[in-house]
Amino acid sequence: MTGLALGGGVMADGGEQYEASASALGYLFQFAKALHMCIEQWMSAGPDWSIAVEAADDIEQHMGSVTDLLQLKQRAEGVRLTDTSKDLWKTLRIWAEAATAGRIDLDETNLYLLTTAELPADSVGYLLQHRATGHRDEERALKQLCAAAAASKTKSQDLLKSFAALTGMAKPLQNALLARIQVVGGTEDIADVRTAMLRLAAVAAGHGAAKAFLNRLEGWFYDRVIEQMRTPGGSPVTGVEFDEVFSSLQRQFQHDNLPIDGDITRMTGHATEQAEKNFVRQLEIIGVGSRRIGFAVRDYVRAFAQRSRWTNENLLRPGEIGEYERRLVEEWEARFAVMEEELGPGATEEQKKAEAKLIYQWVDQEARFQIRTGCDEVFVTKGSYHMLADEPEPRVGWHPDFAARLMQLLEPAEVPG
Repeated sequence: MTGLALGGGVMADGGEQYEASASALGYLFQFAKALHMCIEQWMSAGPDWSIAVEAADDIEQHMGSVTDLLQLKQRAEGVRLTDTSKDLWKTLRIWAEAATAGRIDLDETNLYLLTTAELPADSVGYLLQHRATGHRDEERALKQLCAAAAASKTKSQDLLKSFAALTGMAKPLQNALLARIQVVGGTEDIADVRTAMLRLAAVAAGHGAAKAFLNRLEGWFYDRVIEQMRTPGGSPVTGVEFDEVFSSLQRQFQHDNLPIDGDITRMTGHATEQAEKNFVRQLEIIGVGSRRIGFAVRDYVRAFAQRSRWTNENLLRPGEIGEYERRLVEEWEARFAVMEEELGPGATEEQKKAEAKLIYQWVDQEARFQIRTGCDEVFVTKGSYHMLADEPEPRVGWHPDFAARLMQLLEPAEVPG
């Protein structure tokens, strides 16, 4: 099932016209609600479930042999779901046609209409609420639906088709259909759903990291659902799959770890764009090849982006970057001092470059200092060394005379007199 008409977009003024931005918000509402359901299932149920968006309905959930089909309607404040509401009848048409055609098994399918609209007392929606409310009356609801269809003066072809879809069903099938329908009014809107997810994310990752955790989970989920929607018969998100993703993300937010983001690990960087950087000049001074310089640029770009994101999301502890860089510099200092002693004052330029390459080889292939014990992504170490080598007054370098060499490169060329 596709199309914005099924997406539950927000009516801008309660009228017939949907604003483009409101329709987009309706789709986001579906995504958010589906993710919220996944998180709740992960926290309360086993892995035997699956959820799909815009498959057999706005949201389709399977738990064992039972199927839940959900229609979502996000509406402006004050809108009411009346017996002639288009939201109600369009939803009934979808389910009535599916039941008549045998596309849904009413014995094992629950049908939910979730709307932010109000349910007026004694309206059809009011009468089809959960039995626990004490207001449920399927027989009366069916009578009111048939009466509303008969009394309507509408010329809308969509509504007329909706009336016919329900009233044209055999009475036993009408009864079976309404027995499976549950209307939930005044439900949470997209803002409320996201607030609820933030509370659950705080349980998984802590209050300070809840927003960062949820942002990453949403990014994965939305990409995954888009993939499902774009592929004919695309596979739903399963409980097993969600458990793997959620648990992996949870581990990344533990006290001894930091998240490494997929979009950052896919960054490659461009050596030409970084050609004027000090860390690139340092590599050129000792004769590192262009391909390896490209790898260095990649590590630098990734480390810079990842560290910036950690900082912006307040995932780092006070002074943590400074302490990490102190460790890196001190490890470099020990090796650099050995190199200086072994070279001595009479070393040739060729010897200096050869030893400098060994220092850089250590950084490139051996130095693996974790900012936290669980965070073992190698670009963090290598890229951080390049960041230290890139400072206006570099704190690390490879050539024994790197500071003087860089100064010469940065000095403006003398203009002949």
